[in-house]
Amino acid sequence: MAAHSQGLTLEAIRPLFPLLERNSAGSILVDADSRLIWINACYCRLLGIDDPASVIGRPVNSVIPHTRMPEVVRSGRPILLDIMEYQARQLVVTRLPLHDPATGRVNGAVAFIVFDELGPLAPLLGKYRRLQHDLAAARRALARRGSRYELADFVGASPPVLEVKRRARLAAARATPVLLLGETGTGKEVLAQAIHGDSPRGANPFVAVNVAAVPENLLEAEFFGVAPGAYTGADKRTRQGKFQLADGGTLFLDEVGDMPLALQAKLLRALQEGEVEPLGSNEIKRVDVRAIAATSRDLESMVAEGSFRSDLYYRLNVLRIQVPPLRERLGDLGILCETILGRIAAESGEPRAEITAEAVALLQRHDWPGNIRELRNVLEQTLALNEACSVIGVPELRAALPHATASTRHPPATSAVRPLADVVAAAERSALHDALAACRGNKSRAARMLGIPRSVLYDKLARLSD
Repeated sequence: MAAHSQGLTLEAIRPLFPLLERNSAGSILVDADSRLIWINACYCRLLGIDDPASVIGRPVNSVIPHTRMPEVVRSGRPILLDIMEYQARQLVVTRLPLHDPATGRVNGAVAFIVFDELGPLAPLLGKYRRLQHDLAAARRALARRGSRYELADFVGASPPVLEVKRRARLAAARATPVLLLGETGTGKEVLAQAIHGDSPRGANPFVAVNVAAVPENLLEAEFFGVAPGAYTGADKRTRQGKFQLADGGTLFLDEVGDMPLALQAKLLRALQEGEVEPLGSNEIKRVDVRAIAATSRDLESMVAEGSFRSDLYYRLNVLRIQVPPLRERLGDLGILCETILGRIAAESGEPRAEITAEAVALLQRHDWPGNIRELRNVLEQTLALNEACSVIGVPELRAALPHATASTRHPPATSAVRPLADVVAAAERSALHDALAACRGNKSRAARMLGIPRSVLYDKLARLSD
């Protein structure tokens, strides 16, 4: 009884030979050495065998090249449904191991073709392929939500960079909110992803929201989601917000200083209570999210001016990391260039270019207002302008480097000195004029762009018109 529970026996299968002969599209039987000991007429016709006796005793894979019968004999496990290719035909095959009733050992296997063409299975196969496609799409989406960078991707060994990495490791070991401060292009998102990846949440989603890139009227829906039919034109299905997508993982709030005051209170509540309420819904959703925020703006000044809530600032500013601009870590320029050139080569598939020490010295005389993002742009432009360039020297670099390289770091000694009050007033006047022009006279938008309350903007405009 125990032997039969492990599989079919040769004695049990033998009475089925006539049935398989009449009803199967093809059947074979092999022994413990995977040699053919029986083949029915249908299988012979399929294989083009005129004399069945000529293949009896031969290894089965010498007769049927792609068969998995030896695998069944070795493992003792059945392969219930399998698609086997034979001369541009697809055969659905079932294979079962046979066992010795006395010892329970595998002493052969039987296989029979269930379908010799896939037409009847088309609906089932179509559904299977759709499920496979949906699964692959879900895996790609999850991969995109994960972190792409490690702490090693924040390249450099200067003292400011080593301090940043020390703090990032501290942040990864804790669940506290992190605030990344620094100019645009310094690598704040690289750090945020590295902190997430090294944290206990690293296997869960990393979801980033650039607050400055989302229209103000869509931010609430972006963060908290939308219930079906919440407003005219809303989707008929529930749309999850970034908090729900980041559940169990990390929510990266990039350019958080650009968040409107009205939304700051709702964001604070979501972070404190771990709850969100989608637009158009009365249902509260629980979420478990770790917040990492970043900004290039002076949040302390914004708090003092009233354009950023102090309670939200204190909630985000638990572990603070000041990311240095490139001009304060010029000693890292050489290794940064090597790393960036390696990445460009990997992305383009072209040979990696090198850079000379003289070219690096030229780069060190630039102020880098765009930081590492600008450095990559300069190197990419250099390679684009110099086809098949294998070594970047000073001549190749000059065409891509901004003309202000020397003057920005070493202003002429003979430049006229003006009273500081005049310089500040002129700069303020120019900033106000540029902001209003960019916003086509919309003072509320201009105030947000300048990072000041609207009332302060009106006061400054009134003083300038006096």
